[in-house]
Amino acid sequence: MSAQTADWPDRLFETLKRGGVRQVGYVPDAGHARLIERCRADRDIRDIALTTEEEGVALAAGAWLGGERAALLMQSSGVGNCVNMFSLARTCRFPLLMVITMRGEWEEFNPWQVPMGSIVDPVLKLCEAEIYRAPGPGDVVSNAERAIQHAFGDERIAAVILSQELIGKKVWTR
Repeated sequence: MSAQTADWPDRLFETLKRGGVRQVGYVPDAGHARLIERCRADRDIRDIALTTEEEGVALAAGAWLGGERAALLMQSSGVGNCVNMFSLARTCRFPLLMVITMRGEWEEFNPWQVPMGSIVDPVLKLCEAEIYRAPGPGDVVSNAERAIQHAFGDERIAAVILSQELIGKKVWTR
């Protein structure tokens, strides 16, 4: 495993910091574990554990109104929870930067994850989100940089999609 393969969450964190993100909302997720850990440890970033993903859309609106940049971290299943709230970002035209770990793709063991996982891209496109897919570790930083520019430069919805192969195979344990 190369250093670039192993450290993509750290490089993503540094990219978010360089992009001026100061608030990060998240629903705990194993695919985001390292990124969440870095956000929680950084005194310049306010990390907010959410009870549901759509709260993160409101967090992003409030951050923007308060003069700060926010990012929402979630799993692909959370996209379905946010559809109504995406209309807030679309109508009010404030930046919404999302970093989404995928489920329902490569090596998925849980059939409940497949339906939403298979329609994340079309749902986001219907909500007028720009999608930046990162299938491998070398794609993470460049796509995150582009999404940050799109979200905050154009005050639009942007999603960095982290493939299931990138975040690794999930294994069911009891």
